Amino acid sequence: MLMRKSMLALDKVRYEYEHEWFEFDLNVADGDIVALMGPSGAGKSTLLSLVAGFIEPVSGSIKVNDQSVLGLAPYQRPFSMLFQEHNLFAHLTVRENIGLGLHPGLKLNAEQKQQVVDAAQQVGIADYLDRLPEQLSGGQRQRVALARCFVQPNPIWLLDEPFSALDPLLREEMLALVKQLASERQRTVVMVTHHLSDARAIASQIAFLSQGKVKVVSDCQAVTAQHPHPELAQFVAAALNEPK
Repeated sequence: MLMRKSMLALDKVRYEYEHEWFEFDLNVADGDIVALMGPSGAGKSTLLSLVAGFIEPVSGSIKVNDQSVLGLAPYQRPFSMLFQEHNLFAHLTVRENIGLGLHPGLKLNAEQKQQVVDAAQQVGIADYLDRLPEQLSGGQRQRVALARCFVQPNPIWLLDEPFSALDPLLREEMLALVKQLASERQRTVVMVTHHLSDARAIASQIAFLSQGKVKVVSDCQAVTAQHPHPELAQFVAAALNEPK
């Protein structure tokens, strides 16, 4: 079996916050969808923020396709990002919000304008292109944000619990859409989630974080309450007993 190349690699990435140290090692293969899971305070969002460039590590390396991204501003890094909130500009239409993914000044050529329409169609919001975000439901707003995310040419998507505020059925629908779009566009995805069901629905790998480290990376199907890593097994057992 051929080994796929590493698309994203974190090597001994150290970061300090309020006297608490984080140190991350993680390899994400090209085309994988990796779910970052773990208890609150484990470092999931910190890891994603380091990759995105919102914060800088004290030491270590972060590489995309064997090229370091350290020192680059977030907008210079090859990532498209999707968060739970603050994804859209309230004064811009759906069409303009998606268009920002192609040009920050919205100077779009004919081909790019068509890309916006195509993206809206793919996520099921083509009828709302001229509406403002306040005229949309929460689920529709996240579809707009998702369209803006994937219309960008970046090879990696970073998702920080973007659908956690949605009801379970809608969340499941959005995750299926992310999985489909990532596959069609051959994108690599790193996603923070608190829901084991979300990880199982979309991820090929689960990276379990605890106490500021990636403790184990496991094939998604192998992540059960009988997992050999005791902390992960305990986490899964607790998650399975929680209401969805």
